[in-house]
Amino acid sequence: MIEHAPYISKTELFDMDNIRLCDTLQSSKLLKTINNDYLYWDKVKYKSDKYTPEELWKATKLSRLLKRKTIKFGKYDFNYVITDYIEKSLHFFDLNIGGTLGSNIHIAETDKTKFLISSIMEEAISSSQMEGASTTRKKAKEMLQKELHPKNKSDQMILNNFITIQHVFQHQHDDLTFESLLNIHSLISKNTLEKPEEEGAFRTNNDIFVVNHITSEIVHQPPGFEEIPELLKELCQFFNTDNDDFIHPIIKGIIIHFMAAWIHPFADGNGRTARTLFYWYMLKQGYWLTEYLSISRIIKDTKVQYEKAYLYSEVDENDVTYFATYHIKTMEKAFVALKEYISRKQREVIQAAQFLKIGNINERQAQMLKLLHEDSDRVLSIKEVENRFQISNFTARSDLKNLVLLGFLEIIQLNKIKQSFIKSTKFDSILKKYKL
Repeated sequence: MIEHAPYISKTELFDMDNIRLCDTLQSSKLLKTINNDYLYWDKVKYKSDKYTPEELWKATKLSRLLKRKTIKFGKYDFNYVITDYIEKSLHFFDLNIGGTLGSNIHIAETDKTKFLISSIMEEAISSSQMEGASTTRKKAKEMLQKELHPKNKSDQMILNNFITIQHVFQHQHDDLTFESLLNIHSLISKNTLEKPEEEGAFRTNNDIFVVNHITSEIVHQPPGFEEIPELLKELCQFFNTDNDDFIHPIIKGIIIHFMAAWIHPFADGNGRTARTLFYWYMLKQGYWLTEYLSISRIIKDTKVQYEKAYLYSEVDENDVTYFATYHIKTMEKAFVALKEYISRKQREVIQAAQFLKIGNINERQAQMLKLLHEDSDRVLSIKEVENRFQISNFTARSDLKNLVLLGFLEIIQLNKIKQSFIKSTKFDSILKKYKL
């Protein structure tokens, strides 16, 4: 649990000593660091030997209050601050993941579909693993690429997420309604809940708590189920329309993410639904590169900070800036990871190009040969080749059968209809002829 900060009355907050200290610290590196990292009391209290922890915290709170903006959902007030760090990051994202200016990530048209499918897979796998799915990334990718039937609940969660994200991309320009929200939850929770009737249905009781599983302590008590319709009505309005007071679209998307989880409208699957709504809103607002960012993979690797960002926000007067700061840092890491991924894939394409020296093969077949050259035990299926390269069944069959005719592959007949393809015994000797 989060340590509660000392109580500060309005009288204390606005006393002349605190106003003078806040004014003195405004341009200091100390206060800028505290606010740009958006630290809570449990960290602020260790930041200075010159001031007492209480003095520094009071000055910090006043500096935030002076820049604070408030939004209301139902009877609840939520606050946020646009810090220098957030403002700088929003400018960066506007230039690099949205609008018509493009991006300094150069994705060739021929590679866009391939990278998009890969990013959707990563997002589906990581978002599900955060919620308890135990399938490994390798097995999960194999299931999705080969369109295998899910073997257990973990597989089903990942498949559901994959289908849901694809659905959002196809409907990215639609408005958020009760019906579309319930449909998202239905897709995301299919065959994974103990009570099937809870799929695509708002909760009808208050027996829902967010619990610290180590201490069994309740860390979040969502609003009563009676409040859900009104809160979600306002969330839909917030999603679909522009406010009188401008809110930057990325900040608005982050608030939607936060609120969907905070309201906790479903018996289960709230986190996955909330992250899906963030993706949906970003795409609706024209941040096209969001399609390629696997944000949940970064969140999964920093899950403790993700959970703390929620708690800090709630314990400190519903100040969503804690969550926004964490979320923006996560987006920055996802952007860097995407650049590294694309660079790696482009290097692989260059490496695969050497197999084109063989002649009578295309770029897809060259990449298949590279896969088999690096992994001798690899088994290729027609369905996997279809999904990997986003080609038709006929083209996938033709590519594979041509490699069989050239001696690189052997066919394994799984049944009367289904075939798989493995590296032939002549594979290495054929490559030697071409000095590969």
